[in-house]
Amino acid sequence: MTFTELVNAPKRYLKKELLPVLADLRLAIVLLLAIAVFSIAGTIIEQGQSVQFYQANYPEKPALFGFLTWKVLLTAGLDHVYRTWWYLALLILFGASLTACTFTRQLPALRWFSRTWNFYSQPRQFRKFALSAEFPKAGIDQLLPLLEQRKYKIFQDGDKLYAHKGIVGRIGPIVVHAAMLLILLGGIIGAMTGFIAQEMVPSGATFQIDNVTDAGIWAAPQIPKDWSVKVNRFWIDYLPTGEIDQFYSDLSVLDRDGKEVDRKTIHVNEPLKHKGVTLYQADWSIAAIQVRLNNSPVLQSPMARIDQGSGRIWGTWLPLKPDMSDGVSLVAKDLQGLLLVYDMDGKLIATVRKGMAVDVKGLKLSIVDLIGSTGLQIKADPGIPIVYLGFGLLMLGVIMSYVSHSQIWGLEKDGAIYIGGRTNRAQVTFEREFLGILEAIDQGKSESTPTQLAQT
Repeated sequence: MTFTELVNAPKRYLKKELLPVLADLRLAIVLLLAIAVFSIAGTIIEQGQSVQFYQANYPEKPALFGFLTWKVLLTAGLDHVYRTWWYLALLILFGASLTACTFTRQLPALRWFSRTWNFYSQPRQFRKFALSAEFPKAGIDQLLPLLEQRKYKIFQDGDKLYAHKGIVGRIGPIVVHAAMLLILLGGIIGAMTGFIAQEMVPSGATFQIDNVTDAGIWAAPQIPKDWSVKVNRFWIDYLPTGEIDQFYSDLSVLDRDGKEVDRKTIHVNEPLKHKGVTLYQADWSIAAIQVRLNNSPVLQSPMARIDQGSGRIWGTWLPLKPDMSDGVSLVAKDLQGLLLVYDMDGKLIATVRKGMAVDVKGLKLSIVDLIGSTGLQIKADPGIPIVYLGFGLLMLGVIMSYVSHSQIWGLEKDGAIYIGGRTNRAQVTFEREFLGILEAIDQGKSESTPTQLAQT
């Protein structure tokens, strides 16, 4: 092998071996199906949960579907599908397949259809068209104004003519490919640089984003360090039936000096967005209860969620003596203010509402306030703008693809004119247009009788 052959070997391998494989439609379909299957798996299987969660929900005995246990799930990365190396590899390989198809098929086809030298010089060439005709004693000059009226772009070389319109229909598939590449790129960028966090913050507290549950390998710069968020107030609106109507969080974004730089009251489907980070209202809890015993200062006791079969309740234990030898349990199920009071033996001894008082073992127990916590889901995905741009281009490309690309050829030879045409879609519409052109030529040259070569 010569030095020149050695240098050109990679290029020849890329062109002759690799590109045809990547541009193969069958490979693209297989990759697309694989991406769809794993995307569905990532939607069905809870993402970014703790090991204990997967151990509880995907036990080894009995294994889901006979094989899917928590060990298999964690080993395969099914707890964070969209950030695994193999899922990203599928996206990259599918993108390479689209790119190869674009450069080896779509762009060459566009260049062929848009060329200006696409003329026919022999009458026999017109017999291959589904629609073609011959007019004796007619000239090509009769065809020109008819094509101009119908918005055709005309190219002429002496007695030969080529005209086309709707070339945008040939560009549409290329735009679709470019849009899909943008969507894939946005997905990869989001997977590598985005993060998801969850915070449960009491009303009145200030927090920084620390509890990151899922993040890409390059997500660190996206996690804010120079600003924090204060929960000015959290409250819940209830229906007359006692069910939750909506829950709200009044949030303020604070800079390093504690100065408010942004503020918004969020609720479900109405998040706060700041510097590429989005804070969603996702959950709620009861953080603490404020009480007063007789004329004591206000005492605040944290409340914890108590697991039970259905519903959610929160409880705390309140000592009634300095040595903590006696006390009561306070239980609440929501922020509407109704509390149940139990003694040390678990017996219900009273019920009381927020703002009211009750006598408990010789003491006046006043309920000052219930403090709620807002549950926030926090996300940052720098790839979203690229994905949105890709979807916009995808819709545009699909619309463009519906435009018919119509072509008409003409040839004047031996005192006759030969006309042929074809289109890639909207065949009936093109046939009517083509027959209208033939009728116009026939009316303009009444002494000539057109001879139809082929028509469907």
